[in-house]
Amino acid sequence: MSNTVTIKNKIRKFKKKIYISGDKSISIRWILFASLANGISKAKNLLISEDVLAAINAINKLGIKTILKKNVCVVYGKGIDGYKYKKNIKINAQNSGTLGRLILGLLINTTHPIKLTGDKSLSRRDFKRISDPLTKFGAKFKLKNNKNLPLEVSGSSNIKSIKYFERRGSAQCKSAVILGALRANGTTLIKAKKSRNHTEEMMKNLNLPIKVKSIKNFDFIKVKKVNKIKKLNYNIPSDISSSAFFMVLTALSNDSELVIKNVNINPSRIGIITILKKMGIKIIFQNKKIYKGEKISDIKIKNSKLIKPINCPTKLNASAIDEFLVIFLIAARANGISYFKNLEELNQKESPRLKWGSKILNKMGVKNEVTKNSIKIFGNPKLKINKKIIIKNYLKDHRVFMTSVIAALSFGGHWKIYNRDSIKSSFPNFLKIINDLKK
Repeated sequence: MSNTVTIKNKIRKFKKKIYISGDKSISIRWILFASLANGISKAKNLLISEDVLAAINAINKLGIKTILKKNVCVVYGKGIDGYKYKKNIKINAQNSGTLGRLILGLLINTTHPIKLTGDKSLSRRDFKRISDPLTKFGAKFKLKNNKNLPLEVSGSSNIKSIKYFERRGSAQCKSAVILGALRANGTTLIKAKKSRNHTEEMMKNLNLPIKVKSIKNFDFIKVKKVNKIKKLNYNIPSDISSSAFFMVLTALSNDSELVIKNVNINPSRIGIITILKKMGIKIIFQNKKIYKGEKISDIKIKNSKLIKPINCPTKLNASAIDEFLVIFLIAARANGISYFKNLEELNQKESPRLKWGSKILNKMGVKNEVTKNSIKIFGNPKLKINKKIIIKNYLKDHRVFMTSVIAALSFGGHWKIYNRDSIKSSFPNFLKIINDLKK
């Protein structure tokens, strides 16, 4: 099979119901907590992607048995101190920033140095933002160029609680410290700019000693040492970040309507819903429920004839950080100028996504002005593309690939998009769902 995708025609109107793969953030966090639990944990609808398989392989290397059949995973946890720290352990996080950063919080008591590696994209990302706070617990790190992977972590037998101020709105940084605090004597105090809170919700569901108080744009978190974690059976909901591509495709496709079933609508993740509604997209929640502290709902979305521009409130950035590339496509169709700012965290992702957002828009013929942390998009409601567009050399960033597919299907043109294998990291059946919508 070719590793490129060619798209020559816009998608025809559709009216369907679809199911999206399991939430990646929850899948990886579940694996890590299940590995620390006392007893056997089982998850259904686990996302089977390269990132999640890397998490399973990581806990296997730490002596934790797992069984995986289709999308059901069983983890045989050995307790909070159950990891086996053998000599010369090497963990490959591949493309997963979530795995690479969070697991470091669980390795700060390792009795032998452990090496953490990743693929070319992950190896370019900043890990000093993780090693700096974890060093305060007592662990030691050696990083390439004092910032990047590969790195080596050496643990301490005396893990002490810390105070930590997370200023970026990075859930990965915050979660790594929370996980480190599970083994620290005393109470760890965290002041964190608001970001996705799946780690906190999972801990609350497990009745672990965490307290969270929200004041304006910050969460104040207290975490105490944990002696025991109970097993955690989980039916993982669908991923809103993966759902976002189909929300945007529906909004941009004439006379189309879509229902996406059983999606995680955690308030720290629904920035895209708020942004799209502000831009005039019709979205409603159906069959809402609470499951293990997480809000779940079906999402119904309809095509919008008129899309309004937006001066996007920066308070929505953290809750939409993985969706901005595809949100930019909505702005390309808007009747006016949209402005997105304070987006420097976009360039801490698998590729420099703010630059790639501008690059895709330029290829489409959409005027935009980009800085190191902002973009202004001059929307064109009548935009139609009648030229050849090639997308390649983007560090195999899965969201660049999927955004390009949605752009091709929504605006037309003759697109050749390289590295289709990039979707294996987060959403392997993305193209299958696209093909189902075409039928």
